[in-house]
Parts: sequence; C-alpha cells; structure tokens
Amino acid sequence: MAQNQASSSSNSNDWKTALNLPKKDLRPQTEDVTNTKGIEFEEMYLRRELLMGIFEAGFERPSPIQEEAIPVALARRDILARAKNGTGKTAAFVIPTLQQVDVSKPKIQGVLLVPTRELALQTSQVCKILGKHMGVQVMVTTGGTTLKDDIMRLSEVVHLLVGTPGRILDLAGKGVADLSECNVFVMDEADKLLSPEFSPVMEQLLEYLPSNRQVMLFSATFPIIVKDFKDKHMKNPHEINLMEELTLRGVTQYYAYVEERQKVHCLNTLFSKLQINQSIIFCNSTNRVELLARKVTELGYSCFFSHAKMLQAHRNRVFHDFRNGVCRNLVCSDLLTRGIDIQAVNVVINFDFPKNSETYLHRIGRSGRFGHLGLAINLVTYEDRFNLFRVEQELGTEIQPIPQTIDKSLYVAPPGADEPGPTRKQQKQGQQGQQTPQSRGQTPAQRAGQPAQLTRQQPTFQQQQILNGYQQQQQQQQQTPVTR
Repeated sequence: MAQNQASSSSNSNDWKTALNLPKKDLRPQTEDVTNTKGIEFEEMYLRRELLMGIFEAGFERPSPIQEEAIPVALARRDILARAKNGTGKTAAFVIPTLQQVDVSKPKIQGVLLVPTRELALQTSQVCKILGKHMGVQVMVTTGGTTLKDDIMRLSEVVHLLVGTPGRILDLAGKGVADLSECNVFVMDEADKLLSPEFSPVMEQLLEYLPSNRQVMLFSATFPIIVKDFKDKHMKNPHEINLMEELTLRGVTQYYAYVEERQKVHCLNTLFSKLQINQSIIFCNSTNRVELLARKVTELGYSCFFSHAKMLQAHRNRVFHDFRNGVCRNLVCSDLLTRGIDIQAVNVVINFDFPKNSETYLHRIGRSGRFGHLGLAINLVTYEDRFNLFRVEQELGTEIQPIPQTIDKSLYVAPPGADEPGPTRKQQKQGQQGQQTPQSRGQTPAQRAGQPAQLTRQQPTFQQQQILNGYQQQQQQQQQTPVTR
C-alpha cells in the first residue's frame, strides 16, 4: 500500500519534470514581494494546466497581493485591491479569471479592462502565457485599430476579452460582443478607469453583464470616486490594502536641481556615469518627447520615443522593440506610466517633473519591478520646487539630492544575478551596431567586472527619421533670408 502511495505521488509530480522552466532569476528582491505567508500556488487548488503555465512563465511562489487576492477571487467574491506598482497585480487577477473559464463553452466569460492600449497588449500577453496549456482563447481590442478585424475575430470563439473601455462598449453596443454570460469583470488601474474620462463608459458597459457578475478592482491609488462605484456596483467586496507605504522599497529616489537649459547636458552626464540596463525618460508633453528624443539621438545614444499622438501601429512597434531590448532608452509622455512591466528597466528619469504625486508614483514604478532594484532621478527646476515638496508630503517619502557618485548596488544586480535582457540573436545584432549588446542586460565590459559606459551606436530607423527631419529643418532655416 505504501508502494502504491509512493508511485501515485511520483506520478502526480511527473508533470513538473516535463516543464520548460526559464532560467532562475537570482536578483535580490525586497519585502514588497517576499513578505508572504508562505502559501504556494499548488495549495490554491488551481488546474494543472494553469499551474504549468504559471511555472513556465517563471513564477515560483505568490507575491503578497497574489497570496491575498487569488483565494478570495476563486471564491467568487468581489474584490477591491490596492497594492504597489510592480508587485504582481496583473497575475493576481489573471490567474483566478483563467481558473474560472470553461473552455467547452464558446462564450466570452471574462472581461479585463485597462486604460491604455499598451497595457491591453501586455495584459493579453500575460493571459496567453499563463493559459497556454488550457486552450483559452484570448482577444485584445483597443481603439486605434480597425473595427472590422475585431468583428471578424469575434465571429470565432473568444473566452477572455482584454481591452480599453470605449472599444469594448462599441462592440457590445453593436451586438458583436455578447457579454450575457460574462461572469468576471476586472478593472486594472481602476482609479484611472473611474475618472471622469472613463466613468460614463464603465456605467454603460456594466449594463451588458449579468447581475451575478464578479467585479474586481485593482490599483495602486484609490480616489474617493472608487467608493461611489463600490457602493453602487459591488456586493460586499473583500478589501485588500497592501499600501502601508506608497513607494517601492527597491527604488532609490534622487533629484538634481538644474536650470531648464542645463537639462540636456545633465541627461548626457547621467548617461555617461550610470550603469543603465534600460531607461525610461518622461516628459510632460508630446512636443517635448520628440524634441528630447532628437537631442538624445544627436548625443549618439540609442533612443526610441512614444506618445499618444503617434499612430497605434508605430506605438505598438516601439513598445514591442523596447520590451525586447532592441533599444536602451525610451523617451515618452505619461502614456506609459500605468502598468507597463519591462523587467529590464532599472532607471527612470523625470526629465520634466510631474505636476502631481499620483503621476510621480506611477512613473517611478516603471523601475524596480517585482521587488528588484531601481533608480529614479528627477531633474527639478526652480518652478518645480513646490511640486517636489508636495510629492514628498503626499507620498510620505524622501527624495534626496543626487550625490556626486551613485552606488551601483542601489540599482544594479550583483554579479551572477543577471538582469533580464534580449535574446542571443538580439545580442548579435547589437554587436553589429544596431543596439548596445546586453547579455541578460550586461555588456562584455560589465561581465569582465569593469565599469561600463553606454556605447554610441548606429541610428535605428526611428532615430534616422528624427535626424532626417531635423536636418531638413536646419537647411530650411539656413535658406530663409533674414529680414531686418
């Protein structure tokens, strides 16, 4: 009998040995993700096919928000969850949503709403990765794409619908997306989705769902408007608040006091002195995004840019290439402040200091993802001094003056703990001049233990477009006669 139990136990664990597990991430993590109760994914009574997707995605054990939210969500309770950026909120709602999908039923059974198109693409990708052994059909739909393609896709089987509110409401209103059997309704970055910009759409969208739906709200910040929504549309929600402090423990914050005209020079100095794996540089307007991207390119550093006025196809390409490590620096507006998870980003620079603490919190949360180390540097002018003080007060944090030299241990993984980075093919391309070579995020100089400098490279296609436009503008200015 003991032999039978032993054999059945070994058979039950055979599926683990056949998994295609990724390389173990050895980077140190902060208590933001390690301070758990010790619950394992296998103790949550999840389907084996779902567990296979979870482990093959590199998950080892649940983070605090996953540990708190997943069991409650599986009990079909409404959830109001507040947790820091980069602590695993997406998986906290994707895993229980996938668990509840019945793949034999050709109906939309879950809607995952997000405020931006880039976040919709990222969330749908997480659904596909975690549910790849389940046969779950995931569809992503956002504005900026043709409605015809979405209508054609919805003529086939779709189990999970991920997208932005306006497009999903449009599809539901036209009778194309049938939400009558959609039992799970998730709002990621809920504070943004309940802002005046989206709130009327959310109200209309809920009318298409059954009355016994499960509603889950996730965000890092919850303004008072969330309470109104909770009272009106949620049934005795289980509230989770893991925000004893607002900022990530692994992100070190500094400010540099500069004049406006000194900012580009200061940025150039940061590039030369910091050991940047990948960086995101934020500006407060779309015009300044393009101007700064042009300046960075002129300085000889690889750079992409992204903002809301670009064509959606171009935005998607930039996001995809930057995520895959084709380029080291990304200049953008607040388009990418919410939810975007690029593990290789270890430095965030606020070229323009944000106007409010909420935006600041979401911006710096792009580094130090999932308990890892990161650096946030703010270029602050005389006009920004009051905003700086207010952000510190409202977030209960301290932004220190930037020191002469920044300790690399604050934002660079120790030797042997490789940063996430591009594939070997991309490394080879980088050595040929298209990108800075990154071996899991490190250059050959770094691997040899030498201080690394950002190398100058051949311009990418987007950079070449910037330079061509700038050169044409210069030629026109030279040809224009000066009037006296």
